[in-house]
Amino acid sequence: MRRTAAAVAGGLALVAVAVAYGVHQVVGQPEKAPDYSGGGSGTITVEITPGASAAEIGETLEQAGVVASARSFVEQVIARSKESGLHPGRYTLRRRMASAGALDLLLSPASRVMRTVTVPEGLRTSEALRTLADRTGIPLKDFTDAVAEPRRLRLPAYAEGAAEGFLFPATYEIEPGMTAVDLLRKMTARFRVAAAKVKLEELAPRVRLTPRQAVTVASIVQAEGGIPADYPKIARVVYNRLARGAKLEMDSTVNYALKRHTLKVSTQDTRVDSPYNTYARPGLPPGPIGNPGESALAAALHPAEGAWWWFVTTDPRRKITKFTDKEAEFRKYREELNRYLGTN
Repeated sequence: MRRTAAAVAGGLALVAVAVAYGVHQVVGQPEKAPDYSGGGSGTITVEITPGASAAEIGETLEQAGVVASARSFVEQVIARSKESGLHPGRYTLRRRMASAGALDLLLSPASRVMRTVTVPEGLRTSEALRTLADRTGIPLKDFTDAVAEPRRLRLPAYAEGAAEGFLFPATYEIEPGMTAVDLLRKMTARFRVAAAKVKLEELAPRVRLTPRQAVTVASIVQAEGGIPADYPKIARVVYNRLARGAKLEMDSTVNYALKRHTLKVSTQDTRVDSPYNTYARPGLPPGPIGNPGESALAAALHPAEGAWWWFVTTDPRRKITKFTDKEAEFRKYREELNRYLGTN
């Protein structure tokens, strides 16, 4: 099997380490490095930093009290040809264990301590960035700076240079040394996977939209709430209104314009001067109003069949949403919601 240049370089580096540590055999007895015996006791978490050599990892283990000497650990790495098998991360090891056992644990996925961050569906980009900063320890400014330079994020061309809508909600593993750009690229890459799965680019024209517009519809569907089973019906209401050139009149877009979340959208709120105010302007807003998940994306591409013109989530706690094509029923549903909210 042909070895990569990186692997060869790693092997040469370890040869140099072996010489530095006196890890060599001559005629007679090899020089013996101090080593513990047995599997050790207790637990300790050790972090292996990106780019660390076997010698540096050995020093980390020795200082943490895991192995008796860094040299004994390097001997094991060389003897077992594991120069390319060590990866950065946080690992659960034991104190005073044989170097062979320590190497076994570093090579075992079960020993790795996974740090993850979960970004819920529907968060606006500003909210998603705060979540990432809070859960990773990476400064919020790093994320906002990265989003301000969207060319660094590897967005799809149809995103038109805006991250909103394309930071896919999911759980992400945080690697040691990961930067804000690295993590955001993971999110846009995950969006591409979801977009390919639902055939976004192929199916968007069938609902008479561009891919970006389809993501915009999905973001509205996601923001309007309810349960996933309701998403295709919400999408149908959007398309029914678009087909007649009517205003969408979606509270979620008004809330986006006002940078808030509330179920109590007043008449005054619906007069906000914003291109995202779908009470005042016909058609879709200029872009997504959040980052939709896969179910909302699929719903935007596969709307339910129906003549519905309105929907109201009459019981937000239980996520009960009612649909109608009759204005009298719509008004009744609005009254149900107002009673739930304790308003007249």
